[in-house]
Amino acid sequence: MPTKTKAPPRRRSGRESEAERRARVRKIIARLEKAYPDATCALHHTSALELLVATILSAQSTDARVNIVTPALFAKYRAARDYAGADPKVLEQEIHSTGFFRNKTKSIIGMAQALVERHGGQVPDTMDHLVRLPGVGRKTANVVLGTWFGKNEGIVVDTHVQRLATLLGLTTEKDPVKIERDLMALVPRDTWTWFSHTLILHGRRVCVARRPKCEICVVNRWCPSSRV
Repeated sequence: MPTKTKAPPRRRSGRESEAERRARVRKIIARLEKAYPDATCALHHTSALELLVATILSAQSTDARVNIVTPALFAKYRAARDYAGADPKVLEQEIHSTGFFRNKTKSIIGMAQALVERHGGQVPDTMDHLVRLPGVGRKTANVVLGTWFGKNEGIVVDTHVQRLATLLGLTTEKDPVKIERDLMALVPRDTWTWFSHTLILHGRRVCVARRPKCEICVVNRWCPSSRV
């Protein structure tokens, strides 16, 4: 009777070489592609402006909560000039449930005024122009560029991506900018946007913060933090 060949043990300690890490990342991506081939942004939107506003609202909130708030908001504010001329007190009440509503109101109105003044009311499609808008950082710009414009300029690093990247042993950094740098060096550029959405989705469905479901995780074999 032929002897079964055992799979090589998962690396759990010791220093991983750059070649080993890249090979492991390729396997992780291949498995995630099968599990989440159509992963995309969970924020509902029909334009670049709607996505920009929704992403600003999503800070320290959930996509589900933002999606509850935005239908009425998008029906009322249809263009950048509408947000630019909004009454701050009214807008604060309209987005109150997303949290940090005063800062978000200031960001949205400031962003919209800048769009009207600098870009004819249109959302620009470059990183440089986006991050110059009030309330728009690199993370928000990456969401808009990748999801709406189809430009892989970077990798969105939210709390899910930061947590999973650490658990998967893809970075030891704590700062989102440095984490993004590490991920960009390991992940093929043409998958950057998809990779962000996938880690977020995987973090919500399987690798949940309080109790990761390692037993059903499709990449548990290549995860140094796996409990199985």
